Amino acid sequence: MARSHRDEDRGGEHRWAFNGVEYPTRKLMCEARRAEYVRLLDEEGMNFTQAAHAVGVSKRTGKAWRNGRTRATGRNEKPLVDRYRSTMDKPRTLHPRYLSQEERIQIADRLCLGDSVRAIARLLGRDPGTVGREVERDGNPESGGYEPCRARQKAADRLKRPKPRKASEGTRLWDEIAAGLRRHWSPEQIANRPRPDLPDNGDMHASVETICQAIYLQARGELRQEPKRAMRQGRTARRPRGGQGRKPRFREPMVMISERPPEIEDRAVPGHWEGDLITGSRNKSAIGTLVERTTRFTILPHLPDGHDAEHARQAIIDKMQHLPKLLRNSLTWDQGAELALHKRIGASLDMAVCFCDPHSPWQRGTNENTNGLLRQYFPKGTDPSVYPEDHLDAVAEELNDRPRKTLGFMKPSEKIIELLDAA
Repeated sequence: MARSHRDEDRGGEHRWAFNGVEYPTRKLMCEARRAEYVRLLDEEGMNFTQAAHAVGVSKRTGKAWRNGRTRATGRNEKPLVDRYRSTMDKPRTLHPRYLSQEERIQIADRLCLGDSVRAIARLLGRDPGTVGREVERDGNPESGGYEPCRARQKAADRLKRPKPRKASEGTRLWDEIAAGLRRHWSPEQIANRPRPDLPDNGDMHASVETICQAIYLQARGELRQEPKRAMRQGRTARRPRGGQGRKPRFREPMVMISERPPEIEDRAVPGHWEGDLITGSRNKSAIGTLVERTTRFTILPHLPDGHDAEHARQAIIDKMQHLPKLLRNSLTWDQGAELALHKRIGASLDMAVCFCDPHSPWQRGTNENTNGLLRQYFPKGTDPSVYPEDHLDAVAEELNDRPRKTLGFMKPSEKIIELLDAA
């Protein structure tokens, strides 16, 4: 009969012997797997999931190993892996677009032989700019030469994560971002507004994505409500971005948008407006919105007594009759009943009134975009009739004081004055 016994005299390593053949115990096999798991993370550059699958354990077991715990007892042990070490101390396996260590060695060798940067680039199959930047950026300024190991370490240092946030709370850049949010500027407007006072200060310039990350990072815990009030859509979390004909609405013939002069389409001539209503709960109240296509200048007609055709006619005339004739060329509206008296509006203001096709709001894209901006001031479900006319004028003034990307980050108020002065 075969005999087996445990040999406990091998430096604490327990092995089983069967018929004279030694086999490792379960403990030794587990330790070997854990060692291999660490090697794959450190030397092969695998991620946590890949390394766990390679040694035949679950991702959860790998996490327990990294944290210094055992799945069976839950006891804390010395962590095998610092979860940040592979990215903080040295780079992981890099994408082929980055220079490898072998290529850096070739660059050093060819430079010692006196080859030019372009000759080395042809040898490596790389762009000359890639090789030139590598030599200039990662060379040794003390010796004036290029050392491949030192260059690799410098490249690794640049890849260390996590990096400090450029627009973290307490920095001057964050103060500038917060000031822009209080003025109801969007992240894109904050990022691209020209800074003639700080043209060379890179610390005060940030991309749109940097600003968005800073805003939504602050939108946590106690600071959650402040960005929510400042952000145009009232969100504290990021969201991923995703007709039939009918009879004419009015007795009087309408001028359709397809009949507009071509000069209106290219926005070459100012004075062409788009209009609509922003309605309240159950469409019981509304305010008017008028937007000039070239400058994005906005006017908000007051409709406290209703938004039927007569009240809409009078409100539009009251707001537009004092505009210069240069700025009263045409008005484009949807086929809402509030503009049933369009002929009287056109006659009173000496301007053409055009209508979009049914179910085609994109034909008034400038006005639709502006209505979206105004929803920050007049959220859906509110009663617009409670706002006095001077409040509407203040909102329009603030909107006209915002820099716009489509205007080269000029303000609508600045653009319309520029056009009037040039006329």
